[in-house]
Amino acid sequence: MEDDAAAAGQPEPWTDPDFPLRVLELQRARQRRCAPPPGGGVLLHDRSPVCTHALAVYLGRPVPPALTAESERIVDERVHRREVFLVRPIGFCTPTAARRIDHPASLAFERVHLASYRRYGFRLLDVPPGPVPARADLIADTLARLTS
Repeated sequence: MEDDAAAAGQPEPWTDPDFPLRVLELQRARQRRCAPPPGGGVLLHDRSPVCTHALAVYLGRPVPPALTAESERIVDERVHRREVFLVRPIGFCTPTAARRIDHPASLAFERVHLASYRRYGFRLLDVPPGPVPARADLIADTLARLTS
């Protein structure tokens, strides 16, 4: 999303007041393209409208009514499982062209995410810092327990 905006000449798209709504529309489009796995498997999402709620709050913006409605819809219609993996920070954050947040700001953003997911009644499953294979194994083992 940021790369698209940068290509269109907007180097800091999050400064646009409509940025949370644009992110929401992108999430809706991706959701429409994602079919549930055959046989009732689990489909993992990197972000959800609740993350976009957290983004709006973190940016100090009013949460758009459409975003509140979508967050409530995914809860009411049980679009997603109630469990959400919270992948904890690893102790540093390397800014890139797309990620311009430093480590202290990333921790503040994490706290806002926690509050947003709790607000909508999700159960947070902790994925502590560690090597990527260990984190992936923890997630796979947890999914196996949750879906069996």
